[in-house]
Amino acid sequence: MNDLILIEDYKKFKLGMELFLNLPEFSVGTTPSEIIYTEDKMKLLHYIPTAEKQHPVPILVVYALVNRYYILDLQPDKSVIRRLLDKGFDIYIIDWGYPSGVDRYLTIDDYVNGYINNAVDKIRELSGLDKISLLGVCQGGTLSVMYAALHPEKVKNLITLVTPVNFDTDKGLLHIWAKSLDVDSIVDNYGIVPGNLLNAGFLLTDLFRLMIDKYVGLFERIESGPDDAVCQQRNEETFKNFLRMEKWIFDSPDQAGETFRQFMKDCYQKNLLIKNKMELNGKRINLEKISMPLLNVMAEFDHLVPNDASIPLNDAVSSSDKEMLVFPTGHIGIFVGSRSQKEVCPRIAEWLKPRSLDGSREEKFKQKRKNQRSKVRTK
Repeated sequence: MNDLILIEDYKKFKLGMELFLNLPEFSVGTTPSEIIYTEDKMKLLHYIPTAEKQHPVPILVVYALVNRYYILDLQPDKSVIRRLLDKGFDIYIIDWGYPSGVDRYLTIDDYVNGYINNAVDKIRELSGLDKISLLGVCQGGTLSVMYAALHPEKVKNLITLVTPVNFDTDKGLLHIWAKSLDVDSIVDNYGIVPGNLLNAGFLLTDLFRLMIDKYVGLFERIESGPDDAVCQQRNEETFKNFLRMEKWIFDSPDQAGETFRQFMKDCYQKNLLIKNKMELNGKRINLEKISMPLLNVMAEFDHLVPNDASIPLNDAVSSSDKEMLVFPTGHIGIFVGSRSQKEVCPRIAEWLKPRSLDGSREEKFKQKRKNQRSKVRTK
């Protein structure tokens, strides 16, 4: 029996190594889009609608600076973007590009009150609406929270996905390490902080799973059987899925030094954002200014953004229409796991749909919610 297991393992290993030596071609971010605005390294992409009936209010997706946005559109069957498009939403996304030496002095203010604000204004101009919805992801969610607090008149709905706002937690290694990091030495030495340096730190937060276990799992999924052609096709698809994720993991843009310095100091080390003490260009960020509907989405097993870092947002804002959702998945799984397509995206769409209506229908929805809350209080 043991000999048979060893022979089967050898076959899988042999097939796997053959695929490593002859890597299949693959692509990421395949959902059709067009660039509608550029500024410095930043590009604003508009995805081509897929649904015949569109919800009136467009969505701007703001992703993190430290990785690439296409994790939200990794492949057709693992695409947050495609699922929302199919639900009838008009989707825009910011591609931050790859900062270089000339960008070392860019600040958080440049990103929030500059690039994001200009992207929002462009979408408002194209849609003819005063307000749009913001979907902020990870660090991009933190930037979106800052923007919504400073420009509430332009934001109709705010959705935060695995977004940290309270950095005073010891639930994740990233938060523990960041508190003692000598940020000034890093920024003063590099100017533009190398993405590979930061990526190494992220990998160390879950070393076994991110650097060892994934390869074991890959070879375990290799198939060998009497029909070599069928097995070969399945194995190629398995490898393509693996390579797409590997490309994203190691596609780490460098970081503008001054932005990195302020984000690490003001957020991770001083925790100013949740205290309403953080300032951009002399203007204080007061989270109570966020009064629009809020949906705060978290991953229960998030090793980078623990729930303790996200939950306090709901108490910090003044929104009367606010909700929290926690899904039993991890930081990456919430974008590309099976639950992402079957549960996370549908729930986000379900929440957004009635809040993306035209004027008359929206008033009816608000009145219905008011009546429901009144009935609950009466009981």
